[in-house]
Amino acid sequence: MPKKSEAVTVGETEPLLRGDKVLLRPFTAADIDDAYIGWLNDPDVVRFSNQRFLRHDRESCLRYLASFAGTDNLFMSARTLSDESDGKAIGTLTAYVSSHHGTVDVGIMMGDKSVWGRGYGQDAWNTLTHWLLLRQDIRKLTAGTLASNFGMIKLMERSGMTLEAVRKAQEIVEGRPTDILYYAKFHGA
Repeated sequence: MPKKSEAVTVGETEPLLRGDKVLLRPFTAADIDDAYIGWLNDPDVVRFSNQRFLRHDRESCLRYLASFAGTDNLFMSARTLSDESDGKAIGTLTAYVSSHHGTVDVGIMMGDKSVWGRGYGQDAWNTLTHWLLLRQDIRKLTAGTLASNFGMIKLMERSGMTLEAVRKAQEIVEGRPTDILYYAKFHGA
């Protein structure tokens, strides 16, 4: 079950969220460094993402960051907690809000492979999703993943999300048709 996160709102849609292991804060242009671009171009990191079909550089990253400006959507930097103000960047999270429907679709990329399997991704996910589901304008949280992405499936299930739908043989992964699984959790659940 997700834990309670400590949140401080910087602006109307710019939260600082503190979990047990991570600090989540808005992603900025200063976060686009060689390490971040490297994550996006690392076949292991983007193995289950459609980012695997693209090659990224500073300009493509700046365009993506700019796509969040003036929207209700969030692009967050996941950082280790430290005595310093920011800690080390280890990944990113997105939250695409549909205010008309009261829904939000969440995604995560843990780019720093040194933290894989150590609970940082789960803490980042739980921290953001818990905060989102506390918002009165969000009634439903969703996320999807490929059926072969066992780590993401466990992350969603551990956070209390339940399987809602399956798109059979939707994408090709490593030469094989693969299902996409959609998970959801409702406000107050």
